[in-house]
Amino acid sequence: MSQKRKQYSGQYKFKVALAAARGDKTLSELASETGVHPTQIGQWKKHLLEEGSSLFAQKGGQAQQSVEGVQTQLYEQIGRLKMELEWLKKKAAHCS
Repeated sequence: MSQKRKQYSGQYKFKVALAAARGDKTLSELASETGVHPTQIGQWKKHLLEEGSSLFAQKGGQAQQSVEGVQTQLYEQIGRLKMELEWLKKKAAHCS
């Protein structure tokens, strides 16, 4: 029977990657303590070091992009509804 994959929370990954980035212990030592393969810890560390600076920079940017995306969708929906309303008015005028 196959084993189910372990899934780690983002907080746990961050904690292990941060410990690896500090360099107090080797990846092998961290792996034996946490039960996570050293390669996986190395990947988490690399991801933390590459993407860490963007965590602080994108907070406002993501919120603004989200608002703009929702606003665009709503304007598109308003446009479609106006077109449907005009079409229905024309059809109702012909039927009367």
